[in-house]
Amino acid sequence: MDRIKEARLLVKEAGVRMLTSNLVTATWGNISCRVSGEELIAITPSGMDYNELDEEDIVILDMEGNKVCGDRKPSTEVPMHLYIYRSRKDINAIIHTHSTYATALACVHKPIAPIVEELVQVVGGDVRVAKYALPGTNELAANVLAAAKDRNAVLLANHGMIGMAKDMKEAFKICSVVEKGAKITILSNAVGQPVPISFEDVQIMRENYRKSYGQPVDEN
Repeated sequence: MDRIKEARLLVKEAGVRMLTSNLVTATWGNISCRVSGEELIAITPSGMDYNELDEEDIVILDMEGNKVCGDRKPSTEVPMHLYIYRSRKDINAIIHTHSTYATALACVHKPIAPIVEELVQVVGGDVRVAKYALPGTNELAANVLAAAKDRNAVLLANHGMIGMAKDMKEAFKICSVVEKGAKITILSNAVGQPVPISFEDVQIMRENYRKSYGQPVDEN
């Protein structure tokens, strides 16, 4: 399959899945991925219904934000996506959601502590809160990048959250796990004081997840 076509399809399918999984409402949020083997990204258009997107609606940009392919206006959060891709070579897919529980914590500027095992495995530890800045600005992009150091997810103050990973499947998993972790954080605070997992155990679980979780790849 053509690399650009493949990237567009990944973004389109992830948008529908994000919407049907209640990680976003209406046309908010945005999704992107690298075009394999190219210095390009595919990103959702601004303000369009995810259920109505065609592959051609997904915009292709170079790493400077110049439009390479597509007639639509790209997401207003292009600077944030490009900042991450330029700085994190390990990241190939980004999903920005407005999921309810994660956004609730983002609105009170409270991070998600490392209290849930699957959360620390996929994120790398606690989920920090990026300082507030207006959407679509370079300031927001810089704040997100700072909060994302050594992490695969960030809460955006008064805004939502971002999950980022080596591929789209993993990025979606991160967004789902963070939303669950946010819900557990809110519920557990209602009944007691959540007990964080130790730093040492977080590091062990993260490394085990990265190196040995799941089935071995058959190289034959």
